[in-house]
Amino acid sequence: MQRYRILHRTYYTFSGEVQLGPHVLRLRPREHHELRIESATLVITPAATLRWHRDVEDNSVAIATFEVAATQLAIESDVVIQQFNAAPLDFLVDDRAVDYPFAYAAEDQPVLFPYMGGTPRSSSDPLMAWVETIWRPGEQIQTYALLQRLCVSIHERVAYRMREEPGVQDAAATLGLGTGSCRDSAALFIEAARCLGLAARFVSGYLQAEPSAFNYGSTHAWAEVYLPGAGWKGFDPSIGAMAGAQHIAVAVARLPESVPPVAGSYVGAPGTDLNVGVWVSAL
Repeated sequence: MQRYRILHRTYYTFSGEVQLGPHVLRLRPREHHELRIESATLVITPAATLRWHRDVEDNSVAIATFEVAATQLAIESDVVIQQFNAAPLDFLVDDRAVDYPFAYAAEDQPVLFPYMGGTPRSSSDPLMAWVETIWRPGEQIQTYALLQRLCVSIHERVAYRMREEPGVQDAAATLGLGTGSCRDSAALFIEAARCLGLAARFVSGYLQAEPSAFNYGSTHAWAEVYLPGAGWKGFDPSIGAMAGAQHIAVAVARLPESVPPVAGSYVGAPGTDLNVGVWVSAL
């Protein structure tokens, strides 16, 4: 078991006094048999009324509402967790899904369908054409080996680039540019997995790593694929490996743009400075 402290600070400075609308906060890690929350505090200035609920994906969500006008908004989350996912490769896949391709069980398909994409892509589609370089029909391969091959391929093809702009790049754009943020690489992995007929979803959270030119503290994103017998397993194409003990999930979603850590509105003069700091420390 490994303990981590996650400090996430978000500061907004407005050009004048504004009236704050409701803010949606996804800052509390997802608790399950591999992760337990030891302590958690959430401090908001100006004072806010918090209403907690679980959304359709079972993410923990807080809605903050405000009564007073403000020139600044500060949101500080301080969480200590116990992480038990020390051996991410220690899982078993059902016999029917060990080798690719396979079909999900009939009783699982209605639940997984939203995560499997919509209209099938043609082979002329840039994304599908690239996926066919990863795997061609008739090739014998284990499902895990295929997913790891996809993960490494994206890691080698897409150079990491920090993007401050909101939203996620289209998968074809990420392929064409050859650069993207962690959320762009995760979105590309998800679309590629769906091209292969696999159920995949987006994960927003944190990554504990040594500070570097590319990682000085920030939120992180990766992907999960549903494997019968093993459940949702994480793959992080930004580092070319499976998600492990250093990956701390906060929210999952079918669409990457559905789970920003902080989302809200205000009424007042335009012009806002945003400052975000994230520190993930092993204890």
